[in-house]
Amino acid sequence: MTIFPPPEPDPMALRQALSRLRAARGWSYDELASRSGLSRRTLIEIEQGRTIGTLNTWHALAHAFGIPLGELLAPLCTGHEPPGVDH
Repeated sequence: MTIFPPPEPDPMALRQALSRLRAARGWSYDELASRSGLSRRTLIEIEQGRTIGTLNTWHALAHAFGIPLGELLAPLCTGHEPPGVDH
């Protein structure tokens, strides 16, 4: 039996999705910061790739956008099938 390494998550796709969600709503960093309780600096650093953020960060963002956390994190699986997807 051959064991393959797990697929790598795609943090760039996650950052791009965050940027698209924010832009689609017409929210500035300040608006998203206000809605999420996160700092403007944290949001900028995530979108610019200087940090990935914590689970708590992404949880707060999911609530701010009104979407399930799994939906927000789905772009991490860009380029491979997420677990549990039937072929």
